[in-house]
Amino acid sequence: MKALFVLLFVSGAALADDAAMLQCRSIADVAGRVACYDAIPLGTAAPAAAAAVVAPTPAQREQSFGMETIKPAKAAVAEDNSISSTIAGKFDGWSGNALIKLSNGQVWRIVDGSSAVLSPMNNPAVTVERNFVGTFFLKIEGTNNSPKVRRVQ
Repeated sequence: MKALFVLLFVSGAALADDAAMLQCRSIADVAGRVACYDAIPLGTAAPAAAAAVVAPTPAQREQSFGMETIKPAKAAVAEDNSISSTIAGKFDGWSGNALIKLSNGQVWRIVDGSSAVLSPMNNPAVTVERNFVGTFFLKIEGTNNSPKVRRVQ
């Protein structure tokens, strides 16, 4: 029985370390990523110490907004439910599986098959919002349409 307890304790610590490694891997900023890796306990540290992963900065959270990643415990990271940006250049609507590039570098795909023809706009303001079940919608200034989107880049 004691051997089983030790095995469960060691495997639990290994899983916690894997989760921490995956969290660190998702940080784009080199200094932040290194600090995250440095915070991971080595050897047979207590599993609770693995939860002490460095929380990402607001800029890092915006950069990773909408990307499907393995997330740490809810208490460790405050999750944003929306970001604001603009659509780069002229915009006059969308159709089907259109790709929409934002000025912050993110690219979102229309996934609900909707389409809309709008009066031409230059750099319209947009907000990408996550609803309570995790679905993303693109709210575009000057229109009541909010297509369902998925981040592709």
